[in-house]
Amino acid sequence: MNQVDPVFAAVTAPGTPFEIVERDGLRQFANAQPDINMMIEGARRHGDKVFVVDFSSSGVERRLTFGQIFAWRDQLAPMLGIRRGERVAICMRNRAEWMVAFLAIIKAGGVAVLLNSRGSADELVGMIEEVTPKVVLADTARAGLIREGGYSGRMLDLTKPFDPEEVARRAREPMPDPGVAAALDPCAILFSSGTTGRSKGVVLTHRSLITGLMATQLSGMMVLHNMARAHGVPVQAILEKLPQQAVLLVYPLFHVSGLSSTFLAPLFAGSKVVIMRRWDAQEAIRLIEREQITQLSAVPTMLWDMLHNAKLGDANLSSVRNIASGGQALPVNLLEEIRAACPQAVMGTGYGMTEASGAIAQAVGEDFTRRPSSAGRVLPLAEVRIVSPDHKVLPAGQSGEIQVRGAMVMLGYWNRPEETEAAFTEEGWLRTGDVGYVDDEGYIFIVDRMKDMVISGGENIYCAEVERVMGHMPGIRECAAFGIPDERLGELLVAVVVGGTHDEQAVVHWVAEHLARYKAPGRVAFSKESLPRNHLGKVNKIALRQAWPELIGDK
Repeated sequence: MNQVDPVFAAVTAPGTPFEIVERDGLRQFANAQPDINMMIEGARRHGDKVFVVDFSSSGVERRLTFGQIFAWRDQLAPMLGIRRGERVAICMRNRAEWMVAFLAIIKAGGVAVLLNSRGSADELVGMIEEVTPKVVLADTARAGLIREGGYSGRMLDLTKPFDPEEVARRAREPMPDPGVAAALDPCAILFSSGTTGRSKGVVLTHRSLITGLMATQLSGMMVLHNMARAHGVPVQAILEKLPQQAVLLVYPLFHVSGLSSTFLAPLFAGSKVVIMRRWDAQEAIRLIEREQITQLSAVPTMLWDMLHNAKLGDANLSSVRNIASGGQALPVNLLEEIRAACPQAVMGTGYGMTEASGAIAQAVGEDFTRRPSSAGRVLPLAEVRIVSPDHKVLPAGQSGEIQVRGAMVMLGYWNRPEETEAAFTEEGWLRTGDVGYVDDEGYIFIVDRMKDMVISGGENIYCAEVERVMGHMPGIRECAAFGIPDERLGELLVAVVVGGTHDEQAVVHWVAEHLARYKAPGRVAFSKESLPRNHLGKVNKIALRQAWPELIGDK
């Protein structure tokens, strides 16, 4: 996408909703609202359309309209008792209450802190202590876990009815008017672990989150215009014939992809969001058919499950018009199987990170099929450069660290000035820690990761965090965690341990008890020799990967 593209020029021209200008040295949307609550309020117009389909704690299916969600939000906002800029944590599984909580926090002028609800008690309390929220909004299971972890602060269980008298009293009292947020005011804090294994709160401003959302909307608008041009019909004619779009929500809402592309974007567009309580391939197919799902965004693991572990049989998947995948590269054989199962669907991919409010690059439809091995084309408002280890900016086609600059980039890490400073160059470029290159058409290709991280089933697992936990296990002298290729998961986290009398299951269980279950290694090998190290004294994980078949006994 670039400015010589006639479609891009048309949809970003002066006077259009996506007009682009330069402010403060950055490309920005001229008509972007300063406060995301102003965008949220615009969704009231969808009224009686169904917005959320999910299940209550007792397993009863719920169908909630836009009007009902807004009424619920307006009731909750005064119950929070907060003022502009105060933080409120959300810790729940994916459910309607999570969405209402986020909307209420924003309405009240607060900063939504999105906790990883899959974390252990220690992890959850650690995140809460990091950001010191005014109140925690939780479901019953997570509320119990947080209390077990020793948190004694104010907490509201949104899955239990409030005292009617309290609700009535709060409704009678005028809620303090938070006013309109400034564009650079914090809006949300999402947690992204670093290579040190410590959780870091990524502070997204109203401007950064709005820019990320509008950049995705712009990408969709360009696809629509290209479609209209290919068929020789006006864009409005296509829009008038489109039924309500329906999204299957499988990403955690505490992930930027869940928050942005499968919650807020559908909210603004008037789409229906169908929430899966837990991932199940057969249930996903049932919901796609019953709810006429039009958009499915999932990690490759989930797509593999649907194609190989579910009984497609006579299932009608013809409603699916858009399938997007991210988190790891899409294998070519998976792509071919998806096309065979859903030939009518447009495929897409993307590359992004929490620190950039989501996507940095996207490719949909023809853009994707032209370069299926890429991670997408750099989005119009994102500036991307490739830098060598000696800090030289590299030309197209050469690999180096991917750095990004733009209005969608985070403010910094919460209460971590040193780590914030380290994340940016002196010129204000965000260091992604990823190695890749950009071709002469703006497609970005990911080659490797500078950060010691494994992406398994779309989940980021930081090896330092797992190693820290294993290191506390009695008798273990050395340990290392790393990823190996896995067709279904993309990568499988494995570990090598030196010392102790434990067996494989004991190590897996230990990690699962102290961290989220998905962070436990899939396999554990034991070595009688010290781990190989490089000249800096660091564990040589390249050598360990090469030795893995022998260590695990799969020669």
